[in-house]
Amino acid sequence: MNPPVSTPPELSIDPQKVIRALQPSTVEGQTDDEPRLKFRRSNRTASLTGVSIRSIGSYVPTRVVTNEELEQRYGFEEGWVKRRTGIVQRRFAADGESTSDLAVEAAKHALTAAQLTPADIDLLVVGTFTPDYTCPSTACLVQNKLDLDAPAMDIQAACSGFMYALATGAQFVATGNAQRALVIGADINSRIVRPSDQRTAPLFGDGAGAVILEKGDRDQGLVCYQLGADGAGGCMLDRPAGGASLPLTPERVAAGEHFLQMDGRNVFKWAIQAVTDSIATVLEKSGFTTDDVSLFVLHQANIRIIDHAMKVLNIPKSKVYNNLDKVGNTSAASIPLALDEAYHQGRIARGDLVMMCGFGAGLTWGTGLFRW
Repeated sequence: MNPPVSTPPELSIDPQKVIRALQPSTVEGQTDDEPRLKFRRSNRTASLTGVSIRSIGSYVPTRVVTNEELEQRYGFEEGWVKRRTGIVQRRFAADGESTSDLAVEAAKHALTAAQLTPADIDLLVVGTFTPDYTCPSTACLVQNKLDLDAPAMDIQAACSGFMYALATGAQFVATGNAQRALVIGADINSRIVRPSDQRTAPLFGDGAGAVILEKGDRDQGLVCYQLGADGAGGCMLDRPAGGASLPLTPERVAAGEHFLQMDGRNVFKWAIQAVTDSIATVLEKSGFTTDDVSLFVLHQANIRIIDHAMKVLNIPKSKVYNNLDKVGNTSAASIPLALDEAYHQGRIARGDLVMMCGFGAGLTWGTGLFRW
């Protein structure tokens, strides 16, 4: 029996107060005499209801890589990773294991949980920025491995990839152009970071998460969501070589230009602004408050980002689900991995409002208030 739809109470968060709270002195590592990082704000939101998540599935590789292993192998400062990020260990894909392989395993778990077969899926959307190949798409490889009779597409929005893919799949289901959409976030980050880079490599892990979307009741789905982009900040988190602008050459590979590069200081400051502003905006537009949200599931990038953003929004830690200590930053897989864990721990039930927020390279962000 479905719970009644309640009238949204008055909003308790003023987005403008959130922005004022993020003056330089409030952001860890930023001093008063530094110029404040500009953040492209957006007031645009949308709603996409009548869609439900039928099941969730996830997969992480079996190889566990601890902070101690990285410290011993590369001479990283002892304890630095945990102190600065909250990460204790992460999973690395095995030799010969690809992004599509991880995605297929997560999809199989989601299908089993839903008691469905591949024949029941008529749309596949994969969020990834570590595709098996530049061409063909990873989604096409997954489609073939699962033997789906379905169109398949990749979405590249880095760590926001799952939220972009979720909104895309939901559009097809809500309009009746797909009956069941398989939405996957998957990345193998261990292969795109310079292993000896202490400030970047230890942050990332590999994994995949999947959800199956289908028609739901009128109150279910994305009550309010925002997808945003700010390409002006693209250089803060990028892989310079390997595309059409800078094709790979022996010289560029030798210089490490094909590895992920990050301006960690500015990404940190931007991420806090993106998370707090977009969550506040979605709550304002939906008419709900943080008290109405049962669980907050943010992209698992850095515990300091999550903790600081939740402090600004006055959200208790008991309402925030974190698992990055065990898996690190898994990029597009981050949110569905956490959702799967939270669901199986009984933290999510029918009728709950779950706030999801992804943010990353592009720069991109995706925040959605989902009625389960």
